Amino acid sequence: MDKIKLTTERCKGCYLCIANCKPQALSISDEVNAKGVKVIQVDQEKCVQCGACYSMCPDRVIEIL
Repeated sequence: MDKIKLTTERCKGCYLCIANCKPQALSISDEVNAKGVKVIQVDQEKCVQCGACYSMCPDRVIEIL
């Protein structure tokens, strides 16, 4: 079961979520969105649902499930 859901088309590539993810569950993927930005990906196994990424994202890319 997924712990967080990503709406990657909103991502603008600031990567504040990655910088603030203590368990290092987020990383940059090879996927590029319509804005031309390499979007983030999540390792659901590493995610502890702390909400740090959600709090830092200015574009509401991340949803905690």
